[in-house]
Amino acid sequence: MAAAAGLPLARMADADAASAQAALYDLPPAFKGAGAVSLLHFTDCHAQLNPIRFREPSVNLGIGAMQGQWPHRVGEHLLKAAGVAAGSDLAHAYTYLDFEAASRRFGKVGGFAHLATLVKQLRASRPGTLLLDGGDTWQGSALALWTNAQDMVDAAKLLGVDVMTGHWEFTYGMQRVKQIVDGDFKGGSGSGAAAHRVDFVAQNVKTADFGDPVFAPYVIRPINGVPVAIVGQAFPYTPIANPRYLVADWEFGIQDANLQKMVDEARAKGAQVVVVLSHNGMDVDLKMASRVRGVDAIFGGHTHDGVPVAVPVKNAGGTTLVTNAGSNGKFLGVMDFQVQGGKVADFRYRLLPVFSNALVPDAAMQALITKLRAPHAAKLDEKLAVTDGLLYRRGNFNGSWDQLVCDALMEVQGADLAFSPGFRWGTSLLPGEAITRELLMDQLAITYPYATLTSMSGETIKTVLEDVADNLFNPDPYYQQGGDMVRVGGMSYTMDPNAKMGSRIGDMRLGDKPIEAGKTYKVAGWAPVAEEAKNAPGVKPVWEVVEAWLKSQGGRVKPRRVNMPALVGMAGNTGIAP
Repeated sequence: MAAAAGLPLARMADADAASAQAALYDLPPAFKGAGAVSLLHFTDCHAQLNPIRFREPSVNLGIGAMQGQWPHRVGEHLLKAAGVAAGSDLAHAYTYLDFEAASRRFGKVGGFAHLATLVKQLRASRPGTLLLDGGDTWQGSALALWTNAQDMVDAAKLLGVDVMTGHWEFTYGMQRVKQIVDGDFKGGSGSGAAAHRVDFVAQNVKTADFGDPVFAPYVIRPINGVPVAIVGQAFPYTPIANPRYLVADWEFGIQDANLQKMVDEARAKGAQVVVVLSHNGMDVDLKMASRVRGVDAIFGGHTHDGVPVAVPVKNAGGTTLVTNAGSNGKFLGVMDFQVQGGKVADFRYRLLPVFSNALVPDAAMQALITKLRAPHAAKLDEKLAVTDGLLYRRGNFNGSWDQLVCDALMEVQGADLAFSPGFRWGTSLLPGEAITRELLMDQLAITYPYATLTSMSGETIKTVLEDVADNLFNPDPYYQQGGDMVRVGGMSYTMDPNAKMGSRIGDMRLGDKPIEAGKTYKVAGWAPVAEEAKNAPGVKPVWEVVEAWLKSQGGRVKPRRVNMPALVGMAGNTGIAP
């Protein structure tokens, strides 16, 4: 961490990108020669091809045994644990602190052209390096939705992704996923990116009828003569968190026993390094690491946690390192192993922020991005309004982007209150920046985007909130099945995350009036998982509703008052701002 904390971006603020790149990212390999193994890892880029702004969470609560542990540290708590100086470039990368000022100072992050430059630079100093993609790559932008994920498939192949697993990829449907995996990703013909092969691995996805593997469970690739096995772990709760009808013929799940079997099988075939490429979420990965033997490291995703250290977890077979590499193309994890006597003897790990201003964009990748965007550029760039307040999403509870969506749904549809899914993806905007159609779609671009208006009793409203709260705050990570807390508009409530299931939510109110259990309320929402919702009379995609509302605001959108629940029992929790 001391080495990682030394990135001198503040001193390079006035330098050109080439000079900044040389100063910030000239990382000599930790190990050389025989037995040197390096793996690069990014995850949850959510189809962001261009540099973006992204605010890290100010609330990421850890409950029970997870309290005070990685990844449940935010703000000053994170900086202290990681040994990062306040006000530094890394403080901006890893935390929400002074986000507006820091984002203006240090610039945007991510971008595939900039990521490509960094990947090439690191590969040049680390022969044989593999690039791992943790999934949630094909979804999250208008361009990915409109091209049926082809933009991200082409970009990933050009980036040089070697191995991938998935989650939101499955929301394009089984046929499209198999078309890409069995077609585009096979490579082998032509030249350049077209010939590049990507292995899609997932040991925990099987056919619903006979339990046959849908994808290869793992792949063994040599690095400097060392056989390295990468085992895939797709998001285990895809049919629950997303529409079941999109993956009707496939079964998912955590499947520890089968994972152990695959690890043992890979070792028996000669693998000297075994890693899991996971989309479980970090809490699940930490528990899995304590139960499955023989895994050297888990490269994790799903929860978008930018964790600057590799967390060691003891198990019956030794120690497994657990990492998580953030989201939106904002970070690149670099793991260097030293292999001696057929096993890992030492390691070095760094989580590098991808500062766009400090990396010269790769020309070939930039040309591809320009080509992909060209047919859609006018539509993407259309300005819908200007925001007067900071817009962000990420966090356990409402973000200001979510609040904007809830406010629009309530006003346009005449609802008493609104629910918006607890999605973690979605870029950020600074006050005074334009809300373009592209930036709006960064919050809404899914394959089941339908806006809904439902009559619910007060009792049902409480049941919904309790169910989602247990999903988020169940003390057993294996029962955490989705994103963050459902975002709520128009209604206040209290929450005790430490309470038992069914007892976390209280004091629900519309204004000064308590929600009555037997009374019926009109609830606006979007992203229904039921198949019949898309065929309902007059159904509209949510972006049409929100666009109409934005255009009615007279060109400017006032700052949103974020509707946070009143939290009980969270004093001193490192997952909330002090």
